[in-house]
Amino acid sequence: MEPYESAAIADPFARAVSFFTSLLTDFGGLDALRLPHQEVEEMAAAGGREVARLLLQGHLDLRAEREERALSALDAPGRALLGRGRTRLEHGHQRELATVVGTVTVTRCALRAAHLPNLYPADQVLALPRERHSLGLRRLAVLEAVRGSYDGALDAVGRACGKVVGKRQLEHLVQAAASDITAFYATRTPAPASASTLLVLSVDGKGIVMRPEHLREDTARAAKRAQHVFRTRLSQGEKTNRKRMATLACVYDTDPAPRRPHDVIAPPGGRTGNRRPRPGPRATHKWLTGSVDLDPEKVIAQAFDQATARDPEHRRDWIVLVDGARHQLDLIQAEAERRDVTIHIVLDIVHVLEKLWTAARCFHSPTDPDAENWVATHAARLLAGASADTVTSLNAEADRHDLTGEQRTAVDKAVRYLANNAAFLHYDQALALGWPIGSGAIEGAARHLVADRLAITGSRWSVPGAEALLQLRAIITNGDFTAYWRYHVHQEHTRLYPRPDQADYSLTA
Repeated sequence: MEPYESAAIADPFARAVSFFTSLLTDFGGLDALRLPHQEVEEMAAAGGREVARLLLQGHLDLRAEREERALSALDAPGRALLGRGRTRLEHGHQRELATVVGTVTVTRCALRAAHLPNLYPADQVLALPRERHSLGLRRLAVLEAVRGSYDGALDAVGRACGKVVGKRQLEHLVQAAASDITAFYATRTPAPASASTLLVLSVDGKGIVMRPEHLREDTARAAKRAQHVFRTRLSQGEKTNRKRMATLACVYDTDPAPRRPHDVIAPPGGRTGNRRPRPGPRATHKWLTGSVDLDPEKVIAQAFDQATARDPEHRRDWIVLVDGARHQLDLIQAEAERRDVTIHIVLDIVHVLEKLWTAARCFHSPTDPDAENWVATHAARLLAGASADTVTSLNAEADRHDLTGEQRTAVDKAVRYLANNAAFLHYDQALALGWPIGSGAIEGAARHLVADRLAITGSRWSVPGAEALLQLRAIITNGDFTAYWRYHVHQEHTRLYPRPDQADYSLTA
């Protein structure tokens, strides 16, 4: 490719025109006609990006010329008004701006005065960020970083934009991009729903492997107490004490969908096919949040804030799906009491089934097909509201098989789980009223928000880094990223340029 004209010329777009003309010559030349399509394709992509960069550079140079003329035409009082007392004008101040089409140079004028920092009117008009990375580049960095590893995001940004950012800078940009999420949701008003629409909340916890200095105090102390036994691998205690629990919360709307027990689980022996199972409630307007930094009670309070925004007068039925974790239950009940709202707590049926399947191994071998019928029988009894009978039946069966000690450990665990959560096992009422009884939404969120990104093999997180990615993945999943980014850009501008100091002056004049 022939070198294009780079000397200073009167037309700020002359370099873009010169380069494009050179590009046309190259594409029509004999050398290009001998190339395979993939090499021509690469030439087009690289050349197109450079054309775009030169057009952006030319536009910035044009604005710089007009700014210089406009500021030079102002008298001292006019400059003082514009520059908050600064009257001295200097031309040719430059800064780099890394953008999605490459790095450009922004030339602008400075208004100066003794003992005051320089003021650059063009910075506010262009809404330039404090750092060298443009907001468009930041947006691209966020969308790539939330999808996969930072190394992969860096490669993707490099392929699209050239070498405009480093890995540590990328991490910093992602963390800064999440800074306004809490404030953004405080300004949002959820879509209204009728009083018959159910309001469902669910909370869960998921561990994230952290850097040692970012563990919670109790976990860090336990990690230090763990004795290092093996020279070539970690011992069991060291493996355990590596994670910090993130708290996740989900709120959604759903219409009631009444069902019967056999709509939820097939009866022993399977379904006949004569009747199709009734479908369960379907989640709509789902909202997710999560935090590895905040304590669980604060995340639960955020979920209740979202629920209150949807139903401020408490006209709807509030259903809270739980997995039986006592600490979460206590926090949920305390928050409901504090807000004077009636909640209906339902124990997640999937966790119950897991306990039953584990208990089934006390009576059946892992490959025994009768284990499925055994689980279905007890599950159907629970779904019919006979939780006390199920507990009695499990104990009696263990006694009948003369199980002792470790042989009946799984049965005893299932019995304790059901007995401790008996108040939340009224599945017969829940099904008749059309309530959801499974916490699939929050379980899916735990996989999507945490496991798919923060559990990448070998990753170790700081609290700020994990928090930013967790919240950004949540806001993208909620479908709010586009609206949030507009809000974030506005907030960034307000923080950097809090006062409208332009008065009647226009840099495009």
